[in-house]
Amino acid sequence: MSSNPARSKPISPKPARKGKSAGTTNPVVGYFLGVAQVTAGTLLTITMLSSSVVAGGLVGLALSFRNLPDVRLLRNYIPSETSYIYDVNGTLLSSIHDEANRDIVDLNNVSPHLKRAVLAIEDSYFFSHHGINPPSVARAFLANLEEGETVEGGSTVTMQLVKNLFLSPDRTVSRKLAEAVLALRLEQVFSKDQILEMYLNQVYWGHNTYGAETAAKSYFNKPASELTLAEASMMAGLIQAPEGYSPFVNYQLAKQRQAIVLDRMQRLGWATPEEVEAAKAQPILLGQITSFQGSQVPYVTDAVVQELTDRFGQDAVLKGGMRVQTTIDLDLQRLAEEVARNGLASVQYQGLYADQIAIVAVDPRTHFVKAMVGGVDYDQSQYNRAVQALRQPGSAFKPFVYYAAFATGKYAPDSTIMDTPVSYPDGDGYYNPQNYDGSFSGAMPIRQAMASSRNIPAIRLGQEVGINRVIEISRILGIKSPMEPVTSLPLGAVDLTPLEMAAAFATFANGGWQSETTTIVQVMDSQGNVLLDNTPSPQLVLDPWAVASLNDVMQSVITSGTGTAARLDRPAAGKTGTTSAERDIWFVGYVPQLSVSVWIGRDDYGPLGVGATGGGYVAPIWRNFMQQALNGVPVESFQPASNFVRP
Repeated sequence: MSSNPARSKPISPKPARKGKSAGTTNPVVGYFLGVAQVTAGTLLTITMLSSSVVAGGLVGLALSFRNLPDVRLLRNYIPSETSYIYDVNGTLLSSIHDEANRDIVDLNNVSPHLKRAVLAIEDSYFFSHHGINPPSVARAFLANLEEGETVEGGSTVTMQLVKNLFLSPDRTVSRKLAEAVLALRLEQVFSKDQILEMYLNQVYWGHNTYGAETAAKSYFNKPASELTLAEASMMAGLIQAPEGYSPFVNYQLAKQRQAIVLDRMQRLGWATPEEVEAAKAQPILLGQITSFQGSQVPYVTDAVVQELTDRFGQDAVLKGGMRVQTTIDLDLQRLAEEVARNGLASVQYQGLYADQIAIVAVDPRTHFVKAMVGGVDYDQSQYNRAVQALRQPGSAFKPFVYYAAFATGKYAPDSTIMDTPVSYPDGDGYYNPQNYDGSFSGAMPIRQAMASSRNIPAIRLGQEVGINRVIEISRILGIKSPMEPVTSLPLGAVDLTPLEMAAAFATFANGGWQSETTTIVQVMDSQGNVLLDNTPSPQLVLDPWAVASLNDVMQSVITSGTGTAARLDRPAAGKTGTTSAERDIWFVGYVPQLSVSVWIGRDDYGPLGVGATGGGYVAPIWRNFMQQALNGVPVESFQPASNFVRP
């Protein structure tokens, strides 16, 4: 609500018939003026006299209503408002709200047609009464009797507002008296324009739509400021029974209500006969119900809402009118969804017993999440595997171990490591790790050990640098999932999410520089005030030489190792991942501009089939996505280790 909204155009409370009083500041005086002019008989006289007596007694009754709410609280009242979620380029992805789907609008941004139409049918003497208007009861009675149906209500707009904000809908005498007292108080504290603005933002227009702005966008796909006389009069006619008169439900009935409003406006002198006839003849192009609409990208929306809720709380998200710019690129998101569907179908055709896939793309330069696929069908399962599924990464975890080794300064890409049998105490027995093919290759360069994904060298290096050091590095890289310091950790004996893997590898891709991984660029309120600004502030968290060395050996995975099916026409680094029970298969890789993890598995954790490997089935899917995602993106190379000082 604006503090001092000015009417875009005064609404003259002209009388319905020539010679009839437009209302006075004193309801009793208004009554006697009305009696002097009314010739409708004894019934009308009695009705008006009774109304005047009630009005005169309200001052005394006010003293007995000391426990009523303080209307001054409305100075700080902020109605619940719908929040909107956009992609990084400003495309609307979703709107979220509690029961009330509402956008707050300044009175200056409401069409004068709508202001007049609403007051014509709800309270034509709004600008001349002081919250209550006893003669309006008689006028409403006559107007409704003449039309044969309800064309004007006895309650003022002010009374309707206090009822909606403070009171129960019960039709009792005490509630009506309380309504009248509060209306008098409200008019002492707020101007007419302020009251009308509050009313237009508070009134219910059907289909969980509250307020003029949201109703205009829903019914006519335009803001309230652009409503024509025809559209405004149709909207005003809905207030008494929004769902019953809704044009979405019964268009012909809505047109009948529109005609009643227009005729009322003509009699008041607020619209000419020509304007009324033109409005009745104007074709009405309806919009669509906007409440509780689904998201264009539901897995993304769920992740964004969770991040917002963690930071601001659920009420603020559902009722706070947030404008959320996400990091998501909708074009890249659509590509990821298509690649995921086709990729899963392809591996199933090849005989894999997989039923789910997840893809996450992160920009290494900002750590902004650019795309997120949490499953193949949100309607069937809302479980977001990209951020909720904790799955073993297998050998895709090895780069954390190799980085730890390089960071000691004792190892380089061409240092020798032994691929020979080892045995370590494990509980009551011993842990005897094996390579995937069961063989041993003896002495080999670290580069070859990584490229061919040998298990024994990774286990040896894990013991050399210390498992706790590997966990420490994982935490630095943003991995928050539980981790135990077990001997088999270097082989991926830990449960992680696809988002954690893509984000951690993004730090490798950016040379050890890291920002907070997020799905949100900025959050503003409906007035444009910034609530959250996630402008990246990269910090160097890894040793540059060690990262450059790791990037060097991880390129070998794609050029000559287990990930050759992921080969691109540009420098790329990555790592395959396959669990020993063949329940999870991965490929996580990157170029300097994009880090992407792809996971395939089953929700029931069942095996995928003999021979299911990340290099054989997932690497081609990763390659398919990257080729299209990087179309038109300049080729960049990783910085060589020779540019940095070895630890």
